[in-house]
Amino acid sequence: MAGWLTTLRHPIDYRMLRPLAVTLTRLITGANATWVNCEPRADRVRVYFANHGSHLDFATLWAALPGDVRDKTRPVAARDYWGRTRLSRATINVFNGLLIAREGITRRDNPIEQMAEAMRAGHSLILFPEGTRSRDGVIGEFKAGLYHLASKVPDAELVPVYLQNLNRILPKGHLLPIPLISSVVFGAPMLMEAGERKHDFLARAKQSVMNLMAHTPGTSTPQSS
Repeated sequence: MAGWLTTLRHPIDYRMLRPLAVTLTRLITGANATWVNCEPRADRVRVYFANHGSHLDFATLWAALPGDVRDKTRPVAARDYWGRTRLSRATINVFNGLLIAREGITRRDNPIEQMAEAMRAGHSLILFPEGTRSRDGVIGEFKAGLYHLASKVPDAELVPVYLQNLNRILPKGHLLPIPLISSVVFGAPMLMEAGERKHDFLARAKQSVMNLMAHTPGTSTPQSS
């Protein structure tokens, strides 16, 4: 570990490590990608929004994308967690993460504007609207960030994604993964409707993720909190 941390003092070309990150993520999760009424497009700016149950979530979704789409896609990650050590910063940089503030937010450090700016520059984003990981796999209420981002970048496609089993492969509080097969299901893109209220939009977005559970093996009735 000390040797690895020592190398972090020197410039690293994280792009060289990304193929290895994709291979390791796929080996750990065994994730299979399914596209339902949607197809991967490198020429579209999108927000891939998904349920959140594990630190493996962003890596698994990112690794499930085709290479040309993945190159343009950045997972959104909390700066207070992923930016706190050299190792965590190096890890999120390998996945081309976009670090945003969750605490002490100022007008100059507004996470919504930071995400919108990345999208205006041509990047798609990976976002978890629950804001925190679920311990039991039940999908929690979506926070307002997705609504505000959709308002800022109204032409961007919003793609729901359901992640199966990742909360069981690497549960919250665990360090070592449990060998299970997971699924990544991409759904039909949606847009904010004219005049749509925040509550209605967030409920519709959450339901679009839950509807994708029907396309995963061995999944029962969708759960929600």
